[in-house]
Amino acid sequence: MVEHTGGEFVREMMRWHFSPETGSPFWLERAERLDFDPLTDVRDFEDLSRFPNVVDELRDIGVRELIPRGYGEKHEASVYESGGTTGRPKAVPYSAEWHRRSVEWFSERLDSHGVPRNVDWLSAVPTGPHNVGAMAIDTAMLRGGLNFSIDLDPRWVKKLVSEGRADVADAYTDHLIEQVGHILVGQDVGVLFATPPLLERLAQHDDLVDLVNRKVRAIIWGGTHLDADTRDLLRDEVFPGVTMVGGYGGTMMLGTSVERPGLGDDEPCVFDSFAPYTTFRVIDPGSGKVVPYGERGQIVVHHMSRSALLVNNIERDHATRIAPVDGGFGDAVADVTPVASFGDTAVVEGVY
Repeated sequence: MVEHTGGEFVREMMRWHFSPETGSPFWLERAERLDFDPLTDVRDFEDLSRFPNVVDELRDIGVRELIPRGYGEKHEASVYESGGTTGRPKAVPYSAEWHRRSVEWFSERLDSHGVPRNVDWLSAVPTGPHNVGAMAIDTAMLRGGLNFSIDLDPRWVKKLVSEGRADVADAYTDHLIEQVGHILVGQDVGVLFATPPLLERLAQHDDLVDLVNRKVRAIIWGGTHLDADTRDLLRDEVFPGVTMVGGYGGTMMLGTSVERPGLGDDEPCVFDSFAPYTTFRVIDPGSGKVVPYGERGQIVVHHMSRSALLVNNIERDHATRIAPVDGGFGDAVADVTPVASFGDTAVVEGVY
């Protein structure tokens, strides 16, 4: 973690991304068209609202244009794509430096929930072009375990759902659960990392529920939304002896936020971001102003690291604004729910 004040951190990131020696070709070119100078006019988190939201442009930009020059030839970047929930997938590079830091932070948060180390994982999450799969593999390894994966294509499910082919999507979900079952039967799995739709489908199979309750000590869920009633049902009745930890993230956040530890059973699931690198704001979508604590609004994400600058990213989710831990940067968010449509595109979640 950096030990900067908010303003110092923001100014450091502006120098990195807008200096000719270190900035990416994309941001150096874009700076010439901005009506402000990021090096002199952006002094604190509040000034980030001056930037345009460029996330949709990532569908068409050559990914190499996004890699900061400051890395030279040693960026060791991997390319990850969004799941296509709001249209054609978007691509962004993750430097090896950032991926490692993100995995370490995620692992620390799991420690705060008592998730065991030195056990093997079963990750029922997308792999391939999706960062969540890479994060699962590397987090399990960092914590002394092996990771077992299933073959999950979230875009295929979204396509089926959007075309009204629910029967085929249902059959595909059964195919995923079958893969989960094979691993649960044959391996000693201590951590299950899965999306809420797959947890709900798994809960319909008594034999698999029994295996989870006998073998698994912690369940990490994320990728799609989980309403409070279903979360309570899974935690208290289906998997009563298993620690459950939620995550809220995405490719354009370059990582995830994690459920706040120590919450009571009757409290909402609050997510804290990896500040100051990734921060949330909850705004009124009509006025663009931050809503009061306890009120609902739309989530805006800022990501600033040496790896990437993606600020003013209006997410496809509504949430309740919560104060950050210990007066940290930005907002925490609770009761996250998807919007019905985003821009001109219907939001389709599927299994991820």
